[in-house]
Amino acid sequence: MNLSDRLEWLQRHTPFGSLSLAALEAIAAACRQEQIAANRRLVLEDQAVTTLYILKSGQLEAYHTTTDSPAQVMTLLPGTVLHWPELVLDQPTPHTVITLSDCEVWTLSRDVFNRLADQFPELRQSISQHLSGALADVTAQLAYEQQRQMALRPYLVPRVKQGIVGSSRYAIRLRHAIKEAAGDRHSVLIFGEPGLEKDNIAALIHYGSRDRRQPLIQFNCGTLSANGAELFGKAGGKQGLLDWLNEGTLILNNVHEWPNALYPQLRRLLQSREYLPVSDTTTTARLFQGRIILIAEKKDCSCQDLVHHIIRVPPLRVTKADIEALVNYYITLCCRSKRIPKPRITPEVLRRLQSYDFPGNLRELASLVERAILQANGASLLTEEVFWPEQAKQRRFRWNLLNAYPQLRYLLRSPWWPDRLNYGLTLWAFPLIVAIGLWGPQDREHNLALNLFWAWWWPLSLLIFPFLGRIWCAVCPFMIYGELLQTLSLKLWPRRLGSWPRPLAEKWGGWILFALFTAILLWEELWDLPNTAYLSSWLLILITAGAVIFSQLYERRFWCRYLCPIGGMNGLFAKLSIIELRAQRGICAASCTTYQCYKGGAALGEGQETGGCPIYSHPAQLTDNRNCVLCMTCLKACPHRSVELNLRPPAIELWTSHTPTAYEVCLLFLLLGAVVLHHLPQVLVWCHQPQAPFLVKAAIATLTLAVPGAIAWVLHQGQRLWGTPQPFIRLAYGYLPLVLGANLAYYLPLGLGEAGHLWPVTLATFGLSAGTPFQWSAHPAVVAFLQTTALVVSTLASLLLTQKISRLPLSALWPQCLGIVGTAVMISTLVSL
Repeated sequence: MNLSDRLEWLQRHTPFGSLSLAALEAIAAACRQEQIAANRRLVLEDQAVTTLYILKSGQLEAYHTTTDSPAQVMTLLPGTVLHWPELVLDQPTPHTVITLSDCEVWTLSRDVFNRLADQFPELRQSISQHLSGALADVTAQLAYEQQRQMALRPYLVPRVKQGIVGSSRYAIRLRHAIKEAAGDRHSVLIFGEPGLEKDNIAALIHYGSRDRRQPLIQFNCGTLSANGAELFGKAGGKQGLLDWLNEGTLILNNVHEWPNALYPQLRRLLQSREYLPVSDTTTTARLFQGRIILIAEKKDCSCQDLVHHIIRVPPLRVTKADIEALVNYYITLCCRSKRIPKPRITPEVLRRLQSYDFPGNLRELASLVERAILQANGASLLTEEVFWPEQAKQRRFRWNLLNAYPQLRYLLRSPWWPDRLNYGLTLWAFPLIVAIGLWGPQDREHNLALNLFWAWWWPLSLLIFPFLGRIWCAVCPFMIYGELLQTLSLKLWPRRLGSWPRPLAEKWGGWILFALFTAILLWEELWDLPNTAYLSSWLLILITAGAVIFSQLYERRFWCRYLCPIGGMNGLFAKLSIIELRAQRGICAASCTTYQCYKGGAALGEGQETGGCPIYSHPAQLTDNRNCVLCMTCLKACPHRSVELNLRPPAIELWTSHTPTAYEVCLLFLLLGAVVLHHLPQVLVWCHQPQAPFLVKAAIATLTLAVPGAIAWVLHQGQRLWGTPQPFIRLAYGYLPLVLGANLAYYLPLGLGEAGHLWPVTLATFGLSAGTPFQWSAHPAVVAFLQTTALVVSTLASLLLTQKISRLPLSALWPQCLGIVGTAVMISTLVSL
């Protein structure tokens, strides 16, 4: 460019146009031309001015940072003169200036400018006029920006919530699609299921583009008025969001809810970037220079053919490989916001989450993680107990007894259940019974303890399981002494009890329980515990000792949850119960933030002060009855009336929400083998070892316990060959009703034959005679009929349950059906001897 062209350009495009021709010629001659690449810093704020810059071509961006407010950003176009006032007034640079594109800049050094100012005083004199004009421009621009901010503020999306977390091929593909959409200003359609944070993906596109400093707004199409004035404005009147947005990005959320009458406007906006303000007469179309992002739940919206980029966001059930990374990410965010240490999760938690389909997708996962952290109350390890995702299917066939019978709610929330019963009766009766067993007569005909334990407790417990589940554990004397001595020891020796070693207990606790129950059964049969009172008392003492010892080591009822053999049996049979204690997950998730039913705490609302669930179960997290002792602590603590005591179809959990475990299956067949073991004398006769030595007898007894399980497993292998592969660990629960019925058939003669002798046995215990005692016993024919009935009903129930668990016709399950019927016949033969 020659001197005359440079002079003409300065006169027409810069503030120097008001200077004399001689001054302009001197400036044009002194300017040095420089080429500066894009994304280079030209000036740093608050520095001494050394150069005057004149922007010939390209774009600059100027901003000034402060500690208490966002940076004010300006875009500078060709003709801009930088540092004229600062050179005249000897002030530092007010802004940092960077190049947005390749720029041509003319420069005058400070010395050259001062020499020209001395030669042409008008350079200094005209600065006041220039500053006055600049002030007016700034004032007008500020007023415009204030109006713009007020109009856009309700719709602004200030930042990105999160990036795309995960390393699966879906996450990589999504990142690539976002990067591609951010590379231009073409329209974008983002579609996917609810809860996938699609608006966050739109924000990633905007803030990853060169327009990141422009505003980003989100508008819900379902709230758009019939004429669309909010977006398009009115001719000669109020401006719309498109007018205020300029080069920013507009997110149209729920575009499927866009009013049908305005679809031509939307199509025109996507096709040509033009829109018409609302008017009664024809108006001139306006041009929108920003980006448009549509968000929908389905791809097939009416404008998809006009969209350049289409991004499908996969649901979480498809991207399960990313769940571990997402969980850790949400844990980090939550712990950082609450300023607490970050806990770890167990492998069981991860497996549980990966087996769930998450209908609420990312939003549900984030909410689940936050609830788990709140419920864990600072624990260093998050276990399955604090993760309770919503069920995909609605719970059906439930009737809440607490709503139907308000007096039942009143009773179960009262001090009578179970505290007054436990500490007013059981606490004192239990040591008396144990003492009678230790020092009283040693046979069942003369010992009250033996009569209560073998003729009353066993038959009644088996009868209670199908109706009230594990309710015995709520009044169990073993743990009453455990809790009592735990409280006393903490007063005498204040300390913090250990947290539960959950991963270790979950892995080995069930097998320890199984081993203890095996030892009890062998001890019972080989040493004739039903007819030896002191040994029966020692059995009770040893179980109580286990509860007491672990109560001194760990908080709450660790023994009951993982190690108690009686509790393990109760939990197994409780799966057959017709009642369940649960909570309404929606209420817990929406209303509860304290989780007092799980953690305990002070009274809140109608909730009472409690120490929390004794076996660390949240009622909303329960999927079966195994880990609920019906102590009603959660019902007493809940301030939201979320806890339910439901009547339900028996054993429904076994074919709906149940998770099978190997140790439970072993315990199931151990209990079935116990019925055979109780007839050990007859088994020894069949083995031609009626007078066998003790070790041989113990070996035969151990093998006897394994017989039913071995038969079931062998028949299952035949079923696999038959072509209906089903996991044995899952189908084995079909035997559970038969296990209950077989044990009941064995104990019915004791209950119906000896339970009625309680009064004369009580007198005999203390060396008294009743004369004509009050007693009763059922006729042997009645007992035999009831035994047969129990076996027939339980066999039919097992066949039905097997079909429900497998979801196959019984004809395809004939090997297991043969095993169930054959085992029932074997048990019937034994109990009739």
